[in-house]
Amino acid sequence: DLGVNARVIQMSHLNRDVVNDMISDMLRLSPRLTRPLADIAYHKTKGNPLFLKRLMISLSKDGLLRFSLSRRRWVWDEEKIQSRKIPDDVATFLTSAIFKLSPDVQNALCTLSCFGAATDEAVIDVLETDLGVNLKNALEYAVSEGFLEKVDRNYQFSHDRVQEAAYNM
Repeated sequence: DLGVNARVIQMSHLNRDVVNDMISDMLRLSPRLTRPLADIAYHKTKGNPLFLKRLMISLSKDGLLRFSLSRRRWVWDEEKIQSRKIPDDVATFLTSAIFKLSPDVQNALCTLSCFGAATDEAVIDVLETDLGVNLKNALEYAVSEGFLEKVDRNYQFSHDRVQEAAYNM
């Protein structure tokens, strides 16, 4: 006993209606309009919240989910989304998303993953000096892409599966 009380919280996957509610909230559209997209997303992610978030980001980046100025709302291509090949597990999906980043960002994430879930900016400063590379610009980009969060002077992975994917690169 190290004097630390820990409690395991079991997270279950989201059900189909909750996925639809989340997508409806994200896109600010009625649940009636988002149901077809939510059904596809649920089928592809099995309701895994992290997987769902990354899928929605990926669809937007790839132009399969986009804002239509003429219709003044989000639109998507159901057939292309349905036929899109997506890995069965979130780790593989995250790894493929990381591989789409520039080599500098990939290397920065991989380096950061070796120091745990969160790393103080002072450690980054030492690494930049010792390695002779600029990590902060790449890490800031990773923050903007949702792979990392910056809290005060700490960079932390947005999810342990993101850290795991970066570490296993």
